[in-house]
Amino acid sequence: MAAEPQRDCPLCPRLHGFIAEWREREPTWHNAPVPTFTPPEGDASVRLLIVGLAPGLRGANRTGRPFTGDYAGDLLYRTMIAHGLARGTYEARPDDGMQLVGAAITNAVRCVPPQNKPVGAEIATCRRFLSATVERFENLQAILTLGTIAHQSTVRALGERVAAVPFRHGERYEVGNLSIFPSYHCSRYNTNTGVLTEAMFVSVFSRISEFLRS
Repeated sequence: MAAEPQRDCPLCPRLHGFIAEWREREPTWHNAPVPTFTPPEGDASVRLLIVGLAPGLRGANRTGRPFTGDYAGDLLYRTMIAHGLARGTYEARPDDGMQLVGAAITNAVRCVPPQNKPVGAEIATCRRFLSATVERFENLQAILTLGTIAHQSTVRALGERVAAVPFRHGERYEVGNLSIFPSYHCSRYNTNTGVLTEAMFVSVFSRISEFLRS
């Protein structure tokens, strides 16, 4: 199974139609499934996979790179750079030259959904690509899941029951030979409402970094 959907993936009619509308409105945008962001050293170097929910309309759907162009990316990439998981300078555009180090970033749903809310059938349909992405990285050791939906879809992609691996921010689970680290999503809504503070987010990355060093 391919790890990346084709540019005109028709599997989710609602999302396919939504993207078609935005291609007409903003023809210079990416407006397609957003591919996994990987390091220049190749798939074999990836030890950490970060799984978000879906591309933001004016973020990754516009730029074509996960978490690029919106607030969530500001916090995510700043934290990754501080922990040695990315290098360069994040400037919120795909040609900023920033590179990942031993990590890859993907989304549970690859296409932008209306109101940033994919429905259950779309999450389930796109899981084939998430499963293939996990299998793609032969030296993968850890997965960071951002938010409940990304966490549950990842758990299902690994063949485990959601009830056995519930979403709890800051927890660590062992599923097969992988360690799963759930975190609240680094969205502006979560940080503005205090659901997630920067200190909480940094703490999760510190735990992951310590795990990878060990």
